[in-house]
Amino acid sequence: MKEEHVTPHRTPRRAATAATIATVLLTGALATTSATAQPPETSPRAASGTSTSRATLFHAAAEHHHVPETVLLAVSYLQSRWDHHGGAPSTDAGYGPMHLTDARTALAEAPHHSDGDEDPRGDTSRPTLAHRETTRDPEHLPPALQTLDKASELTGLPASRLRTDPAANIEGGAALLAAHQRATGVPLSTDPAQWYGAVAAYSGATETGAARRFADDVFSLINTGESRRTDDGTVVTLSPTPVESATAQLDGLKLKATPPGAECPRELGCAWLPAPYRTLSEEPGDFGNHDLSDRPNNQGIDYIVIHDTEATWNTTLDLVQDPTYVSWHYSLRSADGHIANHLRAKDVGWHAGNWYVNSKAIGLEHEGFLAEGGQWYTEAMYRTSARLVRHLAKKYRIPLDRAHVIGHDNVPGTVPANVAGMHQDPGPYWDWDHYFDLLGKPFTAQGRPTSPLVTIHPDYGTNTEPYYCGATPADLCPVHGSASITLRTEPRDDAPPVTDIGIRPSPGTWSVYNHAARVSTGQKYVVAERRGDWTALWYLGQKGWFKNDPQRAKTLPAKGLVARLRPGLDSAPLYGRAYPEAEAYPEGIPVQPLVPLQYTLRPGQLYSVGQTVNGEYYHSKTFELAGHTVVRGSITYHQLQYGHRIMFVRADDVLLTSTDRMSPDPH
Repeated sequence: MKEEHVTPHRTPRRAATAATIATVLLTGALATTSATAQPPETSPRAASGTSTSRATLFHAAAEHHHVPETVLLAVSYLQSRWDHHGGAPSTDAGYGPMHLTDARTALAEAPHHSDGDEDPRGDTSRPTLAHRETTRDPEHLPPALQTLDKASELTGLPASRLRTDPAANIEGGAALLAAHQRATGVPLSTDPAQWYGAVAAYSGATETGAARRFADDVFSLINTGESRRTDDGTVVTLSPTPVESATAQLDGLKLKATPPGAECPRELGCAWLPAPYRTLSEEPGDFGNHDLSDRPNNQGIDYIVIHDTEATWNTTLDLVQDPTYVSWHYSLRSADGHIANHLRAKDVGWHAGNWYVNSKAIGLEHEGFLAEGGQWYTEAMYRTSARLVRHLAKKYRIPLDRAHVIGHDNVPGTVPANVAGMHQDPGPYWDWDHYFDLLGKPFTAQGRPTSPLVTIHPDYGTNTEPYYCGATPADLCPVHGSASITLRTEPRDDAPPVTDIGIRPSPGTWSVYNHAARVSTGQKYVVAERRGDWTALWYLGQKGWFKNDPQRAKTLPAKGLVARLRPGLDSAPLYGRAYPEAEAYPEGIPVQPLVPLQYTLRPGQLYSVGQTVNGEYYHSKTFELAGHTVVRGSITYHQLQYGHRIMFVRADDVLLTSTDRMSPDPH
């Protein structure tokens, strides 16, 4: 397939001819795809070579609307990395390379789904917080979630084409940028530096800090350049262009001041929107919506938990500012990556559904309310999230690996009854590979090629498993890349997925919400067996098989510690929390029972060890911090990657071995 590279320039640009624009739009109209389009490599358009390359579409739209091509490319990259995503919406209803938002349509078309009924506090010693459904009102949406209407008005193109046709979508984004430029009172200049205000306005931000951060990121990208193969199979290149932007234009947008006081790197422009800490009645334990603490002085912070909100930005902020409900440390807005800080890192949020994890974690909620059909997250949000996590990891000495930076879907249930209700976000479409690249910790091969321990590492773009997003298998998700691999009971294509006795005791389905038979990028597992192109991993007490063509391997050799059952034992229990023994509790603090989950470690099975910890329980049932106590015991636990979720095993029940001392993986 022919590759076309765009090398933007700053020389005066003539208007595109009518024939050029008509050709591009006609090609786009013929190429219109639905949300269930074929992936690029099998698309009839791509195969025939009749498509117009993504690079040409950007060039034509920039010329047509007199927008510097560098600006158009950089804005689009921070929204979608120049991908079209088959016409499917992002997690906050943004469509196409320019992320034109149409939440009204997306809400109307998406079936309602609740992704779990867990108690976000996850403390079985306290009354359960009731599960609350989030309200979705398509009639009252902020302007930032309905930019596609304005693009339609400006271009005269129907909304349906702006959603599904990449040519029209890029045309609409260019028209919006030009409209923002005119609104600032600045001429349509060929100089990228003069578009700072328009770029800040395109973000949809209403606060100065968020708008400045988005615009700064766009102009940083213009200066550094970028190049990648997009999902139409062609290459787009933004060549480095030295530019000093006119940052003073931001003042003319008359945005709200960003609330000061956030625990955040200054350049991220975070807002401080505190979660309330209030008594709710005269009962000493009736308070919300988080717990005071003194981390890391009293407890280490071991985890950063990645969530998506399943709610609009405004609803998300309403929830975290409700004193009777839930809390987390940071919220991240999709369209521009804006960050709001709600809790100090020293305090404990109610977000992960597991009190042990909550007490040792910082929670990040990423805006996304369309898990039923939206499979992608914006580049702007990935980038600000990664910069925040990099900062937090350095400050609190949290290792940047998938044993410590985990999804909500990796957090274990606390007791058997809670396992089935645990949440499943951010799901298979969170691009862990790209995220860790942005964290500066890319997944690489480690140790010898025949290491029995492997890191899951499918190619996100081509790993298109057939999930369904609705209530039945007939409701297929749009074809899209994924960070997850489904494990089967046998090494054959028609074998059912492996079972999970905690949530799906019978063979599961390929629902996007079913993580019972799923491994994800960056997680480490031990190879149990190989047969031809098929590899089996030890997973949930069984062998889980997936096709692993050596020419396009979905794993990387890894090194680390592996746990196996101590000789002489028939089995060992696994736990969802690493609590201390009964003897460790001081008088007056109720003992928390060591309740095993329904899973066990059996002879011959081996699992990756993520970390080793001593048992801890944070007792914080009173409003005043003075009554809070960290109970520490003598039990040592190892954190295992047992299934999709982490679990804990008592150190006395297992032996650890370094992969450097193990035999090569079984063949």
